Amino acid sequence: MSQPEYETYKLGDWELQSGEKIPNAHIAYKTFGDPTSPAIVYPTWFSGLISDNIWLIGNDKTLNPQNFYIIIPALFGNSQSSSPSNQASPGPFPRCSVYDNVRAQHELVTKHLGISHLFAVVGWSMGAGQSFQWATQYPEFMDFVVPFCGSAKTSLHNQVFLEGVKSALFAAKKIRSAGSGALGVRNTSAEAHTWSEEEREVGLKALGRVYAGWGLSQAFYRHKLYETALGYKDLEDFMLNFWEKWACSKDPENLLTMTQTWQNADVSKQEPYNGDFEKAMASIKAKTLVMPAETDLYFPPEDSEYEVACMQPGIGKLEVFPSIWGHWAGGPGDSKEDVKWLDKKMDDFFAQKSMLDKLADKIDEVLG
Repeated sequence: MSQPEYETYKLGDWELQSGEKIPNAHIAYKTFGDPTSPAIVYPTWFSGLISDNIWLIGNDKTLNPQNFYIIIPALFGNSQSSSPSNQASPGPFPRCSVYDNVRAQHELVTKHLGISHLFAVVGWSMGAGQSFQWATQYPEFMDFVVPFCGSAKTSLHNQVFLEGVKSALFAAKKIRSAGSGALGVRNTSAEAHTWSEEEREVGLKALGRVYAGWGLSQAFYRHKLYETALGYKDLEDFMLNFWEKWACSKDPENLLTMTQTWQNADVSKQEPYNGDFEKAMASIKAKTLVMPAETDLYFPPEDSEYEVACMQPGIGKLEVFPSIWGHWAGGPGDSKEDVKWLDKKMDDFFAQKSMLDKLADKIDEVLG
């Protein structure tokens, strides 16, 4: 009997930081391994389905189901957890934050799966942002945090990038962005949030082509890795059959929900930090391995250096992907060399606990 693609956990009417709520909310998730093994939460990324995370899991990987109980929870808006595409009635979707997502994941982990402590939280891109959120929202709850190619706070430049993505989509409906962190649909009627086939196609294809200039680096295109590494015949083939195909597989309202979550991401937007980013980062207690890519156009290493500098001594460690794959160095598994590099760094990092546990056992043995 085959396993289900994913499971769902009902959250009820889910209250949000915005003061709004998701009626009859649910969170989608999938688990790998034995529930008695040390648990790892591995959240999804912008637009990603649960299945899009599986490239980093395997018996030959650090995230080995024989060693860990791995939980992949899905973001609100990804089409599997509560999203515009699966809500009961059409119309504006409630404004969700990263905090709201992680609070739902915490309830899933504790109340539904019965886990009181995590070995680690790991994630790529928006998954990295959720990893930072876990570390500041529940500082005592995990031993390790591994965010790669992501950030604890969406930078101004990253917000500008997302304005281009969002505005390309809105243009198909002749709607303007209402500004960074906001949407653009001032009409709250269901009709304003309903997309014709032409609007969907034009808007999503435009979004895909805007994203194409950001997701991968200048060097990636200069060396034509879309041909040599990915097998596309030329640049236009890559634009059509990679970027446009990806974008057109998504729901525009879902993408807008996740864009708003991303643009407003900031771990200091919660008690007790109240906007003090340095205080929020200093609160992290879990050992944290931060891995940006040296050619990532919207999560540059400089931002990660500052994040680690804000942590307490001995908490944060910075490792930079030596890659020309840009943001794609961290996922979703297309760059095989980067996958090997990431997996090895994570394995070495997690090995700390094994060494410390052995040392503690030895001390206990000596002290008798």
